Amino acid sequence: MLVVSPDRFASLPCPSYPEIRLALARRSTIGRLIAAFGAEAIHIATEGPLGLAARRWCLAERMRFTTAYHTQFPDYVAARTGVNAEWIWRYIRWFHTPAEAILTSTPSVDTVLRGHGLARLRRWGRGVDLATFSTDGPADQTIKALAGPILLYVGRVAVEKNIEAFLAAGTAGTKVVVGDGPARAWLAARYPEAHFLGPKFGDALAAAYRSADVLVFPSLTDTFGLVMIEALACGTPVAALPAPGPVDVLDATVGAIDRDLDGAIRRALTLDRATCAAYAARFTWANSAAQFLDSLAPIRTWSAQAA
Repeated sequence: MLVVSPDRFASLPCPSYPEIRLALARRSTIGRLIAAFGAEAIHIATEGPLGLAARRWCLAERMRFTTAYHTQFPDYVAARTGVNAEWIWRYIRWFHTPAEAILTSTPSVDTVLRGHGLARLRRWGRGVDLATFSTDGPADQTIKALAGPILLYVGRVAVEKNIEAFLAAGTAGTKVVVGDGPARAWLAARYPEAHFLGPKFGDALAAAYRSADVLVFPSLTDTFGLVMIEALACGTPVAALPAPGPVDVLDATVGAIDRDLDGAIRRALTLDRATCAAYAARFTWANSAAQFLDSLAPIRTWSAQAA
């Protein structure tokens, strides 16, 4: 497998979100990489500059390809800039329409895309490393030392994640934020009682999940919410707002979904941790990989396909 990723190229910081780098690459450069590798299938992961260059090359060479819709990009741009999301949807439709299939993570995402005129959809679920994210292993002693219950948020610290709804919740306990992003300094200043621990990965992140009593997932724009599965695998139940992602991923035995986030948190605190871990065990990387491979479109030119 060849991964053509931004770390291969010069890049610029994304306006208003410098943590995201926008790679600079020509269509011809991407094409040479793919051709030299002898690719049998091409999957374009995102609608950013690299994906755009790959798309242009595929169309010019009449090569089939698949795409994926990972992120509610129109909603994110609208939240950050005030731009009408429908303008961004025009780009999303243009980008994905030539694809042989658009890989999506949940039925809710399918509904959104069909509503915007995109129909060739294939399911691509998600998985987690169940060896790392499990109930076996140490807790984070810094978090465990805080007054309980421990209410945890994990993810990007950005306006589109609706973290303020979590930080403003009135449920008793200690709020912990794991992650980084452009809104971190502002939120930390506005909510000094919360603990902002920065990003954590691998074993350190799993220890943070194990130390929490509930993961709070306040986002209204995520297409899946992989952190929910990571938390469940560590035995931590989830409280969420009714939004794409939570409504497809969770059931009432492992998560509480409510328009009243405080109500969701209180209910999640009553859920059984062993049940959460057992539920997460179905989200394996093997299942996810099998779905991905089954959705790929083998390369052949459109003229050969028509013949």
